[in-house]
Amino acid sequence: MLGDTNLPPRVAREVLVRGAKFSIERVSVPGDPTFPPREVVRHPGAVIVLPLVEGSAGLEVVLIRNWRISVEASLWELPAGTMEPPEPPLECARRELQEETGFRAATVEPMFRFHTSPGLSDEVMHAFVARGLVGGESELQADERVTAHPTPAYECLRMIEDGVMTDAKSMLVLLRAKAMGLLG
Repeated sequence: MLGDTNLPPRVAREVLVRGAKFSIERVSVPGDPTFPPREVVRHPGAVIVLPLVEGSAGLEVVLIRNWRISVEASLWELPAGTMEPPEPPLECARRELQEETGFRAATVEPMFRFHTSPGLSDEVMHAFVARGLVGGESELQADERVTAHPTPAYECLRMIEDGVMTDAKSMLVLLRAKAMGLLG
């Protein structure tokens, strides 16, 4: 049953690391040996944007090529980023789209939300679809190595099938968009 939980009433928390974008806590259930202590990433939440534009090849998705230090590789992704509390998800989506791609959108609408990795983090990601894009200059942060690539929607789906795209959040949003009829 959705929303039904078997969680114990009391969880003890100890902050181990407080970082710029997230913190790490050790959590435990006092007096219950069946719940061993675990480390959990506490995250303020994030957004991911599906930017749609009509291009010469029909419907296109503005993908980004993003160099990720954690995997030491450039990945194909949708624009995304961490919310800056108390920033609402919609404002963050508009900001991240413009920062990473240079595009501004006439409309940005919510699609769905999801937990990115509930086995280790409480991060919730909010997915949006952006339409009516107008180009401009990106405003990358100093540590970002990102380039925008308008890509035919069918090619984005092929990148998933061929294993070229490995970013889970982007794959989920693209596949869900296909199921919702957003990609034609």
